[in-house]
Order: sequence, then C-alpha cells, then structure tokens
Amino acid sequence: MFPLMLRAVTCSLAIAFVAPVVAQDQPAATNPTSTVRPNIVWIMSEDNSKHYLKHFDETGVETPAIEAMAARGITFDRAFSNAPVCSTARTTLITACYGPRIGTQFHRRTELATLPRGVEMFPVWLRQSGYYTTNQSKEDYNAKKRLQPWDDSSKKASWKNRPSDETPFFHVVTFADSHEGRLHFGVDALQKPTKFDQKSVSLPPYFPDTQVFRHTAAFYRDRMSIIDEKVAGVIEQLTQAGELENTFVFYFGDHGGVLPRGKGYIYESGLHVPLVVRVPENYRGLVDRELGSRTKGFVSFIDFAPTVLNLAGVPLDEAGPIDGKAFLGKHTDATEVDSRDTTFGYADRMDEKYDLVRSVRVGDWKLIRSFESFQPDAMWADYRYKMLAYQQWRARYHTGKLNAVQSQFFKPRPPELLFNLADDPHEVNNLAGDPLHGDRLTELRMTLTEHLKRTNDLGFLTEAGMLKILDEPVANGKRLSQEIARYIDTANIAVMPWDQANKALLSAINSGDMLQRYWALVAASSIAASNRSANLDMAADDTFLKLVRRRALDPEPLVASRAAQLAAILQVEDPRPVFQRTLQLSQSSTEALQIFNMVRHVNALPGTPYPMGSKLFRLPFQPAPQGLIQQHLDHLDLP
Repeated sequence: MFPLMLRAVTCSLAIAFVAPVVAQDQPAATNPTSTVRPNIVWIMSEDNSKHYLKHFDETGVETPAIEAMAARGITFDRAFSNAPVCSTARTTLITACYGPRIGTQFHRRTELATLPRGVEMFPVWLRQSGYYTTNQSKEDYNAKKRLQPWDDSSKKASWKNRPSDETPFFHVVTFADSHEGRLHFGVDALQKPTKFDQKSVSLPPYFPDTQVFRHTAAFYRDRMSIIDEKVAGVIEQLTQAGELENTFVFYFGDHGGVLPRGKGYIYESGLHVPLVVRVPENYRGLVDRELGSRTKGFVSFIDFAPTVLNLAGVPLDEAGPIDGKAFLGKHTDATEVDSRDTTFGYADRMDEKYDLVRSVRVGDWKLIRSFESFQPDAMWADYRYKMLAYQQWRARYHTGKLNAVQSQFFKPRPPELLFNLADDPHEVNNLAGDPLHGDRLTELRMTLTEHLKRTNDLGFLTEAGMLKILDEPVANGKRLSQEIARYIDTANIAVMPWDQANKALLSAINSGDMLQRYWALVAASSIAASNRSANLDMAADDTFLKLVRRRALDPEPLVASRAAQLAAILQVEDPRPVFQRTLQLSQSSTEALQIFNMVRHVNALPGTPYPMGSKLFRLPFQPAPQGLIQQHLDHLDLP
C-alpha cells in the first residue's frame, strides 16, 4: 500500500485525468495512476426506509455493524430516494437524473428509455478511468445501456476478481433479506416468535393495532438485523484483504418501505432512506467532516453518482447533463452540503396501478401533489395485497373497524397534502386547507410547479404518449416544453378556488389539444371527489354535463374514458358503454392498461351502480396470461 501522504497528493492529480472513450464490448484500460485512488463499495438493502434502524429512529432495531460504520464515518439523517420503488429508484441512482425528465419513471416499464445524449450509466466513467466495476447482482434499470457500465454484473461478481491488487474498484452489492416479498407469509407464521418484542414495537397512527401488524412490524425489524449481519460480512471481507482503509463504504436502503403505505408511496415512509458512509483512514483528507458526525443536509439519489465520481477523481463534467451534485469529496464543502434543504419525489405507475404523484420537501415542510387524487392510495395492486397486513387493513376498513386516521388510506385524497414533519412525522394531519399556512402552501406549490416545468416532466404526456418519444426523451421533452407546461397548468385547475376553476374547466375540456382535454377531465374528477359543493354544481350544470357527454364520444380513447370516469363519480351517466368502446378501440396495451385503471376505480366506488366484470370487455389483442391487464380482468371477477 502507498503511504498516506503519497496517496493524498497523487489523488489530487487524478482529478485532471480523462480517459479515452472505449467501445461497449472493450474492457477498460487500467489507469497508470489507479493505485492512488480510493475503492468505493455500495451496500444496498432492499425496500427499507430509515424508520427500522435505531441509529435513525428510536423505534428501530439496533444495527451494530452499521453503527460501527457510522462511528468511522458520516451519518446522513436526511437522505432520500427520489422514487419509492425499485426500478425507478435504481435508475435514478445509476443515471443521476430525475426519472420523469428522462422517461424512466414507470415501475415495470413497457419499454426501456434511451439515455439522454451525453449521459451514461455512471460506472462507465469509472471503467474508462481505470476502475474495476462490479455489481452483485440486481440491476432493474428502466433505460437502455449504451456503453457497458460493469466489468461483471452477476451473482458471482466480486471486486476480488480485479486485474491486479493495484486496480481500484467500485462494487455494488444488494441484499434482498429486507425485500417486500419476505412479508408475504401466511397466517401460520403469526404463531412463530420474533426476536424483536412485538409488545413494544411501535406502530404509526395510520395502522390498526392488531397482532398482524405487530408481528409484521417486529418481523421486519428482525430482517434488518439480518441485513446488519450481511453488512458486517462485507466489512470483514474488506478487512481481511487489507482494503478497508482504502475503501469508502456506503450503506443505504434502495428506497423506502415496506410495511403498508411505504413502498410505492411518496410519504416519508417511501422515500426517506438510511445512509451511512464509512470514511477510510487513507483517504481521510477527501472529507472535511469529523468522523462519527451527523448531518441534516439533504441528499438524494440523484446526488450519489456525482459523489462517487468526485471521490474517484473523475471530472464531473464527464458525467454529462445530470441533475445531481456531489456531497463528499475534494470539490464539496460540508457547510454548503449542510445547508441543502430541498428534495423532489415522484411516483407513477407501479405494476398495474397508475397514480401520478409528485412531492417537494423543503426543510420540515412537505407538499404532496396527487394529480389523480380521486383514487385512494389503496387502489389495488396484486403484489401489494399479498401481504397479510395489507389484507387485514383493507378488511377492517370495509367492516368499519378503523378510526379516521386509519381510514385515510382508503378514501379519495385532497389534490394537495401539506405536512409539517416536525410536528407530524407520519403525515396524517393535512394543513393544506388551513389559512394559517396559506403562504407556505403557495410557496411550495410554486416550487414544485416550477420544478415540473423546468424538467419537462414527461408523466404529463401519459405513458402511452411518452412511448412515442422514448428514442430521445429529453430532446423531445424540451421540444414539447410549452405543451407540457400547459398540461401541468391544466391539471392544476384542481387546486384553484371553485369559482375560478369552473370557467377554466369549461375552456380546457373543449380544447383542440387531446392532452389538455384529458388533464381537464382529470382535474374535474379531483374536484368532484374532494369538494362536495363543486360536485353538486357539476351534476346540476347542463352546460357542463353536455360537454362531459360530448367528451365521452371523443375519438381519443383515453379522453373518452376519463369523461366516463368523471360521469361515474358524479353519478350522472353509466360509464360502461364508453369503457367497452374505448377498450375495443385502444391503440396499445399500454393505453388499455390505463383505461382498466379507470374501470377498476369506478368498480370500487362505494355503492357504485355500475358493477363490471371481465366478460363485459373485448380487447383488440390477447392479453398476456400473467400480465398486468390480465390481473385487472381477474380481479374484476373477485367477490
């Protein structure tokens, strides 16, 4: 090993190194200065927010290995995934780009997006500068690879296989012991003891206090103890090889979760992840913080890639037009990082369930904007409801055994949710309607809207529309920036006072732009579901109803289906003939999948006079036997 002083001096020289581009199937050449650069290891645990580790939350389990890392490093108390589910979160990590900007925001995407010009999956830049890059072994990306980011990505991938002991390495290992699927146990499992005390386990106020929930919460903390043992194993391997003090080790969750209202939802339980970075003694000079310190500066997944590149001495301008910025390394300042206080979140389709939601958190204040707020959070997704806790929560709601807070998950949401996390960490007390916080609401609304427009959020093209531009999503987003801004403004009619929204809706529903009509109907549905007075006004307004009926005949299936959905919410028209026609005319399986979400929503309306079963519908294609559309059809026939 090089002496500490020599390593520190030569590391700064590596910053200026730019390696030549290599072909995708050509192994990266070894950098002559590679022996002086740090190794970097990412340890990811699947599906866990920060709430299950005592190091971050007093209700969590002790994790001695992670806590030992923190004693020799830095704890980031406010680290966030930008998306609350695997593929979207992992794509953000590997690209350092917001998913809705580059077309990678749909979980279980229909098609892979093409990366923006100048952007690569960031280990490419490490390989080209001489690093040996390995991934064990989960990828789950929503974008096409251009250049090859990994020397090895497999179950056997290991940094130990690098060409020589002097070759620096970047290694990623993902542990699935905390994955959602571990909670898909049967009722017999409830009789088995848990190491974590079920009597003392803490439940958030939105959960019913039952044996199922206590067992599930305690059992999941046991899973985090297993994760901690796996972390200890990685540290031991590095120690035995004499590489621990040459290696930055990151531990973090790959997004939040996994108890109900976690994974897939952009509450803190879905986005707020644990992050600890162990700082190696031989590279202590790259970090201007005390070991064992904590920071409340905001960092999010868009920032992880530039941080690794910065620590590795790879010029950040090599990473292309990314969204994040480094939070460790030579070119960062701890005081500046500590001052960072803003993060953005996004949730779109998760498996078969569509729900376009965006969020911004500034300090302890958070705004969640639900653009399809007429749908409850509890909208069905097969994989979610394999968990006993989800099943019991739903059953108790339908039998009237939940209180008001516990019932929120099953009811239509307000279009805007404003939370003061300092007083309300579980996000159950919506302050959006409180005049005392009107200025705060306006400020956060403007911040979020400006962000959506600046990033040309492709979610407002709908998934079916976005598929048409995935060859160059960013360039096309810029080309369509004015249209996207108009769709965002149209969708935001839902948060206008009703006397202003009424006139704006009539104009937008009558627009010649298909997507403006679409978002106007979505906004009207949000208003109808959240504002009883507006609902009655719409249902009694002949001019408005004539326009909705006209839109139900719209040649665009998605527009007509939204009109039918609105008519069902208002209970002024049977939507079934429209759904039958639009599904027969649907131009793609993606379009049909979204229409089936509308069918399922109407079918689940309390006391709906419009019940629907699978035999009601004919499709212009044969759905895949185990596919998402077939899941919708099968569920329509359940009692």
